[in-house]
Amino acid sequence: MTPYESKPWLAHYAPGHAETISQDYADALSLFRAAVERAPQLAALLYFDGALTYAELDAQSSALACAWLERGCARGDRIAIYLQNVPQFVIALVAAWKIGAIAVPINPMNRARELRVLLADCGARVLVCHASLHEEVVRPLLAEEACLAAERAASGEAIIKPIVMTTSALDYQRRNDERLFAGMARPNAAAAMAATANQPDAEDLSTVIAAYLSRKPPAIELRSDDVAMLVYTSGTTGVPKGAMNTHGNVAFNAQVYRDWTGLREGAPILGLAPLFHITGLVGHIAAAFICAAPLVLAFRFEPGVMLDAIAEHQPEFTIGAITAFIALMNHPQATRAHFASLRRIYSGGAPIPPSVIEAFRTRFGHYIHNGYGLTETSSPTHMVPVGREASVDPASGTLSIGVPVFNVESYIGDDEGRPLPPGEVGEIISRGPMIVPGYWNKPQESAKAIVDGYFRTGDVGFMDASGGFYLVDRKKDMINAGGYKVWPREVEDVLYTHPAVREAAVVGVPDSYRGETVKAVVSLKPQTSVTPEDLVAYCKARMAAYKYPRIVAIIDELPKTVTGKILRRALRD
Repeated sequence: MTPYESKPWLAHYAPGHAETISQDYADALSLFRAAVERAPQLAALLYFDGALTYAELDAQSSALACAWLERGCARGDRIAIYLQNVPQFVIALVAAWKIGAIAVPINPMNRARELRVLLADCGARVLVCHASLHEEVVRPLLAEEACLAAERAASGEAIIKPIVMTTSALDYQRRNDERLFAGMARPNAAAAMAATANQPDAEDLSTVIAAYLSRKPPAIELRSDDVAMLVYTSGTTGVPKGAMNTHGNVAFNAQVYRDWTGLREGAPILGLAPLFHITGLVGHIAAAFICAAPLVLAFRFEPGVMLDAIAEHQPEFTIGAITAFIALMNHPQATRAHFASLRRIYSGGAPIPPSVIEAFRTRFGHYIHNGYGLTETSSPTHMVPVGREASVDPASGTLSIGVPVFNVESYIGDDEGRPLPPGEVGEIISRGPMIVPGYWNKPQESAKAIVDGYFRTGDVGFMDASGGFYLVDRKKDMINAGGYKVWPREVEDVLYTHPAVREAAVVGVPDSYRGETVKAVVSLKPQTSVTPEDLVAYCKARMAAYKYPRIVAIIDELPKTVTGKILRRALRD
């Protein structure tokens, strides 16, 4: 028996938590239907000064589902949702499920080239987007596609021609916060209706919903293995791939959030992460549905706006990237009172420096629990149990990502996938009900990544003797400096302990003598200053000679994905 088969991590479980749980719902739509039945008049979505009850969300998503059916959409079709954190995102998601379609969330920061790749790959039948994105990105892209249609057909390339529906971020609220919406005009309803009647290249979503509001789609039964969402990987290490998150995957991990963190029925959840990301989809939307809870939305992350949303709507739970919490912590108006309503705070999506956890707790009185998961795992496979603090590895200073959650088998494997002893660094490999069956239209990559149900994450880590798991870094980010392995994460953790450093990223750059050398790129906290030479000396005094950065660059902002992951690839390029 290997150390992993004995599951030493079970000793860390919170009192009353069992190794396995039975899944309450087979599919994600059932989560929503149950919430509507239990709490029809409770707010499902809170958006600035606006609110949408579960009954209203049910009616509006049904209307949209009927509209899509009349336009020829069918079970299994892909519905692309190219929106920020707005109520229309959730309406479109539920509407897709109601016709058995597959939702395809798309990063609203994507431009035409990136959008075309995703739409062509998934074969989107419908595209829902902001009116501003339609003008700036979608309309020019579709015009170009129309011109190239014959050429595309001749070469066998996919021809992009989805049904397009547009919407405004100003709908469902009246506050029009200038920090987000300055210069944005609310569309004229009469003009939108006239445009729809004239069959333009896009229909107005609100007009479509209003026209079908009294109708309901035929009842549909979904299977656990039906694909609920096609969620594209963030592309921090390469070309995005569409992970096929099934209804069973989503429903199970919604229950993990509820049962592991102790989410309470009807207690508001703060939508800190982008909804197009797996954390937002499962840790916000699906988690809210399984608890019949309101989901607090604020268009996109802006620290001051988010602080106001917390104060106004009093959420009890949130999860987001550590960079978001760093931004909140550094906001000059943030106070301990802003976070008083929160009972649980989790962070995932990027490594967490222990120094940031302590700084946040000192200022706001809240401990940020660590969690770990990927798009392919439908959010978490590992989490720190509630009531416990993540251990810190004494050798490297790395913060534990927690332990495998319910029903998860996990181990550290070598390059061939064979289990390694505790303490040895290798690849994190996991199996459980949240692992996707594969990637869309990529059978070879699916077979390489998922073997006998075990997903090879590409993340490097280790397990200690007590069963705690630690994330070291991405395999592809390892730096080979003169034959020595340097993991960027360890250097970054040291940099984060410097009082002037706000954010840090470490990459390998070519070096004529060492092959690669260590370069750090940092941004500084407000009203602080430090020189690159000072930071080199600071790290040199705290690390082995081959690890400390030889080059330090100080910039205003580090490049990130919209989910808050620092883009080392962009710095390296």
